[in-house]
Amino acid sequence: MSFTFIDLFAGIGGFHGALHALGGKAVYASEIDGAAIKIYEKNWKLNAESDITEVANDEIMVVGKHDILTGGFPCQPFSKSGKQLGMEETRGTLFWNIAKIIEVQKPTIVLLENVRNLAGPKHLHTTWVTIIRTLRSLGYRVSSVPLVVSPHRIHPRFGGTPQVRERIFIAATYVGVGTEAAKSEPDQLDLSRVTDNWNPQDWNLKKHLPLERNGLAANKHLSLSESEITWVDAWNDLVVKLRSKRIEIPGFPMWSDYWLPRSQVKIGKDTPSWKRAFIEKNLKFFEDNKALLSAWLTKWAVRTFPQSRRKFEWQAQESENLWDCIMHFRPSGIRAKKPTYVPALVAITQTSIYGPYRRKLSVRECARLQGLPDWFDFSGQPESASYKQLGNGVNLPVVYHVLRALIERDQKFIKKTRPDLVRSILEAPMVPKVEPL
Repeated sequence: MSFTFIDLFAGIGGFHGALHALGGKAVYASEIDGAAIKIYEKNWKLNAESDITEVANDEIMVVGKHDILTGGFPCQPFSKSGKQLGMEETRGTLFWNIAKIIEVQKPTIVLLENVRNLAGPKHLHTTWVTIIRTLRSLGYRVSSVPLVVSPHRIHPRFGGTPQVRERIFIAATYVGVGTEAAKSEPDQLDLSRVTDNWNPQDWNLKKHLPLERNGLAANKHLSLSESEITWVDAWNDLVVKLRSKRIEIPGFPMWSDYWLPRSQVKIGKDTPSWKRAFIEKNLKFFEDNKALLSAWLTKWAVRTFPQSRRKFEWQAQESENLWDCIMHFRPSGIRAKKPTYVPALVAITQTSIYGPYRRKLSVRECARLQGLPDWFDFSGQPESASYKQLGNGVNLPVVYHVLRALIERDQKFIKKTRPDLVRSILEAPMVPKVEPL
C-alpha cells in the first residue's frame, strides 16, 4: 500500500478499481443503494453502507484521514451561487458534505466526476463556478477549465473502451489555504499521451471489447424477440430500398406517423419549434418519395408498431444494411450507428444491440465497456440491476488516466510531503491491471 483513499457515492466501485490498480487502499466507502452495496462488498471486500449526509456534517465527522478523496457525486443546483459566500453557497447540497470532509481531513488529492452538463450552459456560471471557488478557498490547485473525458477517445493499448461516455472530472491538489498556488489558474490536465494517434472510428466491438462468442448458451436470453426482429427487418427493408434507389437516408429523425399527405396533418399552435421542424422535414420526405414510402408502410403494417418503433434515426453513414449496425431501442425511436463504439450505458434498460449477432450486449460485455475486469462478480442479483449499476458507474480506465495526469502535472507540490504517492502512481503500468482483493 502506497496511499489511502475514500470512495464516496461509490456505486459498484469504478473509482475503487482504478485506485487499487494504482497501488491504493480504500479506507472508507459510502453508498446508499442496497443492491450496489452488496456488489461493492462482494468485489472490494469493504462495506460501503453509509449516508454521507449523516457521517459528514457540522456535528459529526466519521470519515477519517486519507490521501485521496474520490466521488461521482450527484449534481444539485446551488441556490446561493454567485454571492461568493464560500462553502455556505453549497450548503444543502451533497457537494457541501464532500467539502466538509475536505475541510477537516485535507486530502492530498480530490478527484470528482459528474455529467458533462455540470459545466454546460445551465450550470457553468453557477454550480461549476461555486465548486471551483470552494475548492480553491479550501487550499486546492484546480483548473476552472472543464475537463471532459470519454473512454472511446483513449487508445485501446492504454485501456480505452469503445463507449462514448463524456464525463466531467474535477482534479485538485492540496497546496495550502491562501497560497498563490491555490489562487492561480493551472493548465488543465493533459491526456494526449493516451488519446493521440487514435481514431475512435477505428473501434471494432468484436475485436476490441471483445464480444463474447455468439451462440453461447449464456447469451441465448439476449436474443431479440420476434417483435424486435420484425421492427428491425422493416426498417432494414427501407434502408435497402433507399440505397437501391440512390435516395439519401435522412439525417433527421424519421417519424413514419407523419408520412402522410399534408392535408391529413394538423400541426398545433403549441407545437414546439424543434418538433415542428422535424414534422415539416418528414412531410417533405414523404412528398418526395410517396410511392416508395406508402408501399413500405403497407407491406410492414408499420402503423401497428408501438409508437416508439415507428420512429427511426440513422447515424450509420455509408452502411448498407441495418443488421450490420449497432442499434439502440430508445423511447424516441430506433437509433442505428456504425459498429464502432457504442452509446453511453445508462441506468435504465436500453442495452445496445449488436446487429451482426442479433442480440443485446451482455452484462459482462457492458462491464468491459466500463473497464471492469472479467473476474468482477455480479452474481446474486437480477441482470436488470447489473445493467443499472453499470449505467450509473464511472469508467475505470478514465479515472486511472485522469489521476495519472494530475500527478504528472502537480508532482512538484505532492513530492514535498508524499513522494511515495507520486512514485506509486507514476510507476504503475500504462494499462490498468486490476487484481482481485
